[in-house]
Amino acid sequence: MGQYAYVCSMERGVEKIRVLVANRPRLMREVVLATISDQPDIEVMGEITDDTDIGQVVEQSKPDFVIIALDHMDQRPALCDDLLARHPEMKILALAPERNSSVFFWSVMNIRSARVESSEAGILGALRGKTQLADAVASVRFQ
Repeated sequence: MGQYAYVCSMERGVEKIRVLVANRPRLMREVVLATISDQPDIEVMGEITDDTDIGQVVEQSKPDFVIIALDHMDQRPALCDDLLARHPEMKILALAPERNSSVFFWSVMNIRSARVESSEAGILGALRGKTQLADAVASVRFQ
């Protein structure tokens, strides 16, 4: 296991945004930590120096945000898919310092509905995925 450090702070009942810093290189990680650690509404849950530890540390610390490195602007890091699949409530901020760019990733539960005939055929059709998405979207009207 690589090295990581927990840095926790608590102030009189103020709910804080819990952040795990896991971006590389070290200098960028230090800049991010210097930027956010003084903020009264942010709690730095830890700093990860080895990418292989991210999943385990996220499980242990349950951050609201993870800050990671963004290697390619046109490609979502594979780590995002893995982390958001296991922790859909979490958000990821990916930083690309050499391009002075950032990308924000989050998971959205997309709830849809469709009218289903209250019959054996209708119920079995819904269970078997026979309800058409186009029909589902067209049948729902919010006012």
